[in-house]
Amino acid sequence: MSEERRYERPWAADERSTLVGFLEFQRDTLALKCAGLTDEQLRRKEIPPSDLSLLGLVRHLAEVERGWFRNVIAGDGVRLRWGTGSPRASGFDVEGADVDEAFAVWREECASSRAIAAAAESLDVTGVHHTGRVFSLRYVLTHMIEEYARHNGHADLLRERIDGSTGE
Repeated sequence: MSEERRYERPWAADERSTLVGFLEFQRDTLALKCAGLTDEQLRRKEIPPSDLSLLGLVRHLAEVERGWFRNVIAGDGVRLRWGTGSPRASGFDVEGADVDEAFAVWREECASSRAIAAAAESLDVTGVHHTGRVFSLRYVLTHMIEEYARHNGHADLLRERIDGSTGE
């Protein structure tokens, strides 16, 4: 798997650029883990008893982007695309899922998240979660890095089981 298409993380930058850079790197990592696979391979659940698939991870991370950036930071109140509950459990069911739609929605949500983060005057901008808790943009960016890193570990295992590809 080639690493040359991933975002170059800043080595010496301000806090915002560093957080955004690490998040972009994680987004690119997910895309690379999915690159070159067939629809059937993206749907495969390769690590029983888990129901995780690469396609499910893409759909789930689209929901998480949507929930944290659009709903919490921007206050848009948009509904989930593929679930009725929390983004935490949404998107993983890939039965009948359209691969092209999933990737298009994920890219759209990433673009929306980028725009929301860029428009915020500082990392101290806050928004209200559906639980009533208040979160800063700093927290959301850090949490998203954590979310992607955890799921990219899953993606790494899934991809290796699918075709033997490994790499960061």
